[in-house]
Amino acid sequence: METIDKIKEQISENPILLYMKGSPKLPSCGFSSQASQALMSCNEQFAYVDILQNPDIRAELPKYADWPTFPQLWVDGELVGGCDIIMEMFQQGELQELIKESAAKNKPE
Repeated sequence: METIDKIKEQISENPILLYMKGSPKLPSCGFSSQASQALMSCNEQFAYVDILQNPDIRAELPKYADWPTFPQLWVDGELVGGCDIIMEMFQQGELQELIKESAAKNKPE
């Protein structure tokens, strides 16, 4: 499978998806740590992809997303943004709202 197809599949199969360095429990950079902490405090399940374990995705995603840095948060197939945007939205209560709406929409029946 081509890397871009893999990225598209991950984004379409996971309503809330964080591309990050490391994992939410063991982040490998401060920005990924902040982003995953903010997401975890929304108390909804989310998927993540460790780009350090997936160098192909690490190389291709910035081109696909037209966003050069990690982490990247994708919600319902749309790029939300990186750490600064995630933290700003979190502090204003917008992230919690966005995550709750997406989780409610995508709950298994």
